[in-house]
Amino acid sequence: MSAEPRNPNDTIGNLAIGKIIEIDGSHIVAALDPKLSELSRVYAGETYPIGQFGSIVKIHFGRRLIFAFVGRLRMKAEYEAERGITHQASDDERIVEADLFGEGEWILDSTAMPPKWTLKFERGVATYPLPQQTLYLTPKTELRFIYGQSKGTVVRLGEHVGSGGTPCYADMNELLGKHTAILGSTGAGKSGTVAAVIHSLLERGAEYNLQTWKPRIIILDPHNEYATAFNNIHTRLSTDEGTLRLPYWLLNFQETLSLVIGKTEFVATSQSNIIKLALLNARLAAAGIVNIDPTKTTVDSPIPYSLEKLKEEVNAQRPPGKDKKEQEPFNSVINKLEALERDTRMSFMLSPWDNASDDFATVLSQFVGEGMPVRIVDLSGVPNEVAGICSAVIARTLFNLKIWQTTEEREKDPLLLVCEEAHRYVPNRGEAQYEAAQEAIRRIAKEGRKYGIGLILVSQRPSEVEATVLSQCNSWIVLRITNDADREHVRSILPDSMAGLTKMLSGLRRQEAIFVGQAAMLPSRILIRSLDLDKLPRSHDVDFNSGWQNIPMTPSQLKTVADRWRYQQR
Repeated sequence: MSAEPRNPNDTIGNLAIGKIIEIDGSHIVAALDPKLSELSRVYAGETYPIGQFGSIVKIHFGRRLIFAFVGRLRMKAEYEAERGITHQASDDERIVEADLFGEGEWILDSTAMPPKWTLKFERGVATYPLPQQTLYLTPKTELRFIYGQSKGTVVRLGEHVGSGGTPCYADMNELLGKHTAILGSTGAGKSGTVAAVIHSLLERGAEYNLQTWKPRIIILDPHNEYATAFNNIHTRLSTDEGTLRLPYWLLNFQETLSLVIGKTEFVATSQSNIIKLALLNARLAAAGIVNIDPTKTTVDSPIPYSLEKLKEEVNAQRPPGKDKKEQEPFNSVINKLEALERDTRMSFMLSPWDNASDDFATVLSQFVGEGMPVRIVDLSGVPNEVAGICSAVIARTLFNLKIWQTTEEREKDPLLLVCEEAHRYVPNRGEAQYEAAQEAIRRIAKEGRKYGIGLILVSQRPSEVEATVLSQCNSWIVLRITNDADREHVRSILPDSMAGLTKMLSGLRRQEAIFVGQAAMLPSRILIRSLDLDKLPRSHDVDFNSGWQNIPMTPSQLKTVADRWRYQQR
């Protein structure tokens, strides 16, 4: 006859660490046992540190277990002084502060052989502890239940720190559908984290034996670093290789205006009117050629048109006479269009239309449709003055595609847009060159979840990302952040109960992160999964020690580099 397993509702004396002295809403303060000589306890062969930021403690309340995150450890004398209490504590007494976040109860399944205990855990707190109740460290057997199992629609990000290797899972639909921000200083492992998340998404099909698994992931890559992370499973769209095509006719009116005029010239208003009428007439003239009803054509319709026709329509608006002041706006528009056509860097955008074909669907198929699961848009070769426009066109095109799909089509074809260096495209400053990109990505952030387009924003400077966009993210993976302004910004966008976790941001190790939000089973300190070298982005720093052990470049080698520079080809 086998004995029943130990009742886990029983307290474990060796994990008791102190008594509660204050409860303030969901915040508790406990005085550590003065007999504690070391800030750690050992139970079942495992060492449990006391007072670690983000660690979990518990209180027994009858059969209920109440769990809390540790947010602070300090001297009791300091706490009493802050409260205006006459100093009574000895110099070595300490207190721990924690925030309640969930409850649980152990349930015995007596029908199982052998009988099996299961912890039923729930987020939120309905039962509050009382002063003088004992505070316990949480054994790792319970942590595994609290952190969740690999059930449901989840992907594995890594493991929970201090949990004995318990995997960290994220709810995939919450992670993607309700947008996520990945934030961290340079060198904290940000690009590796992005790669780890995407590889986890790609591997889900094989891991769960799904018959068909076809992710649709588009990465805006400003530094050409992600191609090495997805060998044989990506399509690289690059201006250098001629594989990226964003024809000028794909631009809407505002984007065309940004391309031709910018926002700094004093004649921008008059030129705006000139371009608007010319653009509409050029599209109307081409509509019949590609069998589109001209009566349903607008200035923003993505209809191919001829640049020569556009220039004709600009010239057709010129006033009679030779007054230079009146002619200047028209000359300026024509000169800028011709300068753009001569710029070989702009060939991916300014290649002339053949006045016959309608390859709109072909342009769209670069980013969506059949093909590799990962499409990497390499923006490193795009001239800086049009980088914002390019990212805007891509983001807006993807969003509009989802708008004009039927509900059934959207449900079968969700997309994920990964925006690296998000502070470049959606800065919190009113930079004219990024105005179009701001508007496009802002719209995805606000409305994308309704239409099946998810967003992952990646940035090393969260304080420089537009707050409206960042606040639309419902999950955050925050790596080490050393800048005070950035830490404060992160603290301001996280829920109040999680503010304590941000105190550890400057001390996180590489690949270590705080994972909070709706995709997290509960707010956690995690270690992002490690990847093999062939799955990592090319974002490692140059090794000066090994580099300086080589002979400098020869004149012929320098000429090769110079030619690549001149022809804008790698």
